[in-house]
Amino acid sequence: MTLTVFPVRLCVAAFMMLLAWPFAFVASVGRSETAVEAQCLWRRVVDVLLRAIMRLMWFAGGFHWIRVKGRQALGAQAPILTLGPHSSYFDAIPVTMTMASIVMKAESKDIPLWGTLIKYIRPVFVSRSDQDSRRKTVEEIKRRAHSGGKWPQIMIFPEGTCTNRSCLITFKPGAFIPAVPVQPVVIRYPNPLDTITWTWQGPGLLLLLLLFCFQFLPVYNPSEEEKRNPPLFAHNVRRLMANALRVPVTDYSFEDCQLSMVEGQLRLPEGTCLLEFGKLVRRLGLKRENSEKLLSEFGRRVRELQGRRLSLEQFARFLDLPLSDALRNIFALFDEHGDATVDMREFVIAFSVVCRPVRTMDTIRLAFTMFEDKEGGTISENELACILRTALGVAELSVTRLFNTIDMAHSGKLTYEMFQSFTEQRPDFSEEFLHPENAGIWGGSSSPGPTPVSNGFCADFTPSEPQAARPKAD
Repeated sequence: MTLTVFPVRLCVAAFMMLLAWPFAFVASVGRSETAVEAQCLWRRVVDVLLRAIMRLMWFAGGFHWIRVKGRQALGAQAPILTLGPHSSYFDAIPVTMTMASIVMKAESKDIPLWGTLIKYIRPVFVSRSDQDSRRKTVEEIKRRAHSGGKWPQIMIFPEGTCTNRSCLITFKPGAFIPAVPVQPVVIRYPNPLDTITWTWQGPGLLLLLLLFCFQFLPVYNPSEEEKRNPPLFAHNVRRLMANALRVPVTDYSFEDCQLSMVEGQLRLPEGTCLLEFGKLVRRLGLKRENSEKLLSEFGRRVRELQGRRLSLEQFARFLDLPLSDALRNIFALFDEHGDATVDMREFVIAFSVVCRPVRTMDTIRLAFTMFEDKEGGTISENELACILRTALGVAELSVTRLFNTIDMAHSGKLTYEMFQSFTEQRPDFSEEFLHPENAGIWGGSSSPGPTPVSNGFCADFTPSEPQAARPKAD
């Protein structure tokens, strides 16, 4: 089959894509990317032809029967279609069947041949080079969503990355910020042997060729509370889609995966509590685009405390947040002595790791400024242990050998410059000085894998993650 049938299918699929290109090119010529235009007769004909050609392409690729349950709502009824789970290159099939717009990386439009087909469906492009791109993307989605059905519907994968379909991970609230009705679309691949799934460590595109089907659910109209709270809206739609798929949900997100697999001088151990901390930070809405400014402000205020521990009420006032279960849970993570007080320096270190996991030395520098004495700008061995223990999210950590190696003068004190100089000379210091002495907390795990990436569809275009509320009971 590999030597006979497969080459024929591949050639037919490639021919269909080539055949679709001139139609998409002609239909895209002279069309504005910002203004909506009436769909004239010849463009409607092109639309029908393109759907037929793309369907033949998928048929040649092995998707013989595509079963659609339910009815796709009109754009005026549900301007946004939320798809899940996102697990494969083949999740593009619903796009080609409906010709709905999608949120795409701006780089995608420059791909030869495929870029022309992408531009035909009038996607919303996100530019990585533009610092303000996420906000502009949400504003463009709002503009189209509130056009009364004049613009094509927008398909969004709210998970923001590819998963293995065993559960639905946390939905990004970007698709729910416009506060308009959405139609959930669940995608199913019924084959017993999974040759569909593509994650950042999965098989290549040419191996992912088998049957699939996807299903429309009824339009989900948000309540007034959900309109005011996009994370709650996202949570409830995710629960509805998970019930239809008969899979569980998890509160872990794409960022948690990045955090757990990040490469750097301080590799997180298996038992780290920073993943739980990261979830709670998102629930409180603390992790924002201006987290750098927030960290700077936290660091300044913590230095003014001079090591004084705070109660729960003082902790809430420091963060300017109301008391909630998420806030109490975060407080409990740092109440190491069980005396209902926390050291805010530890909170700021953990928050820095979650906000910028690949910038290890920035976190260490911030930690030194909070712990060092005013006269000499130095810290002790116990303070270094506290810094590294918090940065790794573990309860116990031995740093004696590391401290003594850096402190060659045996003064019992370290400066940040001494620590930085040491790490520049020995960038893998944690493997040598921390892992052997604390082997149990790393669980014998191997070095981290590559950072997860999306397979073409835009990942996270949410400008901020506002405070989430608890979903209402069923």
